[in-house]
Amino acid sequence: MSASKRTPAASHKGGGEKRGKPTPAPERGQPRKTALVTGITGQDGSYLAELLLEKGYEVVGVVRRTSHDSYERIGHLLDRLHIVPADLLDQHSLTAVVRDAKPHEVYNLAAQSFVPTSWTQPVLTGEFTALGVTRLLEAVRLAHPEARFYQASSSEMFGKAQETPQRETTAFYPRSPYGVAKVYGHWITVNYRESYGLYTVSGILFNHESPRRGLEFVTRKVTHGVARIVKGRARELRLGNLDAGRDWGYAGDYVDAMWRMLQRPVPADYVVGTGQTHTVRELCEVAFAHVGLDWKQHVAVDPRFVRPAEVDILQADASKARGELGWAPRTSFADLVRLMVDADLERLG
Repeated sequence: MSASKRTPAASHKGGGEKRGKPTPAPERGQPRKTALVTGITGQDGSYLAELLLEKGYEVVGVVRRTSHDSYERIGHLLDRLHIVPADLLDQHSLTAVVRDAKPHEVYNLAAQSFVPTSWTQPVLTGEFTALGVTRLLEAVRLAHPEARFYQASSSEMFGKAQETPQRETTAFYPRSPYGVAKVYGHWITVNYRESYGLYTVSGILFNHESPRRGLEFVTRKVTHGVARIVKGRARELRLGNLDAGRDWGYAGDYVDAMWRMLQRPVPADYVVGTGQTHTVRELCEVAFAHVGLDWKQHVAVDPRFVRPAEVDILQADASKARGELGWAPRTSFADLVRLMVDADLERLG
C-alpha cells in the first residue's frame, strides 16, 4: 500500500478518536523549533508528531530502512514531515542525523517494545531498547549537545512492584528482558545528564493505548477480537492472565506529558499515568458490554499467553507530573476502551 494513501488506522479522525484543541503555531517572526523523533511510525510517534506539528515545530522522523512501507499511522502527515533513515543499531547513522538536523528536542520512542517478544529475542531487545539509547545519547553528545533529550522509560521497569502506587523514587524490579533493557535505558539517560550536563529526561509512562495500538498488545487484541466476533469472523477470544492489573491511559494524552517535560527549566524524570488500575477481566467486560455481549460467553484462558514471570499490578502516582508539569489525563478507561472498539468495528466494516 502506498505510504501516502490514507487508511482508517492512519487517519487521526478515524474510529471516533477525540482530539484536544490545537495549540497555536508560533507567532510570525519567531523561529520554528526542530524536533527529532525516533519511532515516529509507532503509536506514540504518530500522536507526538501531530502534537508537535500543531505547535509549529519542524518534525524530523527517523525510520529504519526496510523492504516495505510502514507509514500507516503517519500517512496523513507525510507531506508535513521530514523522514530520514537511521538505525539504533548503527552509531554513525544516528550521529549523522543529529548533526544534520541540529534539533532543539530529541524524542527517543524507538524500541523493541513488545514484552513477549523480549523473551524470544532477548539479545535483540537489549541491542535496541538498551544500547540503542546509549548510541543516540552519544550522537547528541558528539554532534549537538545543546539538544534536549527525552527517553521513553516504562512502568515495566517496576515489574514486581516494591510499593503501590509507584512513583519516581520506587525501586525497579523488572520481570522481563524488555523491563531490564528499559532500566538500562533509563539509568544511562540519568548518567549522561549527570556526567555530561546534557538536558536529558525520562518519562516513566504507564500503559497507554489507542486505536493505533498494535494487534499484539492485549488491549487491541481484546477490542479487535470483539469487533471480529460482532462481524461474525470469530466466535472466541483466547487470552492469558485475566487478573493482571494495569494503569491504562490514552496515548494521545500522554504525548503531551512528553513535550511538557522538555519545556521545564531544569531536567527531571516523571511518572505518567492515571492512578487507576484495571484488570484484563475488566477490560473484557467494558469492551464486550459496549456491543451488548457477555464477555464470559466468548473469552477463554490459554496458558500459551501467560508470561514466564508475571507483572501482577502496576499503578502510577503521577502527582509530580500533575504538580510540576500541569499535566493530567483527559480520557477515562471506559471511554478509551469504547473508542478502540468503535475504531476496530469501523475498520472491519
